[in-house]
Amino acid sequence: MIGNLLRVTKSELEDYLRDSSLLEDKIYDDETKNKNLVDIDKSWDGIIFLLTGQSLATAEHNLVRVLFSGQLINEEQDLGYGPAHYLTPEQVAELNNEISTITIADLKQKFNLGKMTEQEVYPTIWDEGDDAFDYVADGFSTLQNVFAEATKNREAIIAFLD
Repeated sequence: MIGNLLRVTKSELEDYLRDSSLLEDKIYDDETKNKNLVDIDKSWDGIIFLLTGQSLATAEHNLVRVLFSGQLINEEQDLGYGPAHYLTPEQVAELNNEISTITIADLKQKFNLGKMTEQEVYPTIWDEGDDAFDYVADGFSTLQNVFAEATKNREAIIAFLD
């Protein structure tokens, strides 16, 4: 289950909300490489844990919204592992304010191998210790960069698993 983030303009988001097949076409068009589509590989649940102290299955923290906003493009559309979530440009800027100040050192303090294993945080690689942390930290840095760029450009973000 690969986590994906797609930066889009506000008008593109509105188009996708009207006709979600356009989003599927955009994502899976093999002819063009979409520079606004970034994957964070399988680090997404580890990121959620480091931000909230819980896995996606149990987290009720505001920062879960960076990947799973609860606002769905089309709840009937399955992009691999369910529908796409979206954030408006205003919501992206708000969340960017929160995550932009989080450092890798902050995340390292929340890295708890035992708790992550116990909560079955995906992917179950936590016995790898520091390598597993580095993997999730890289994913978080990518997420921060996507949010910073989207905020700068006043873009929305669409997140999905495939």
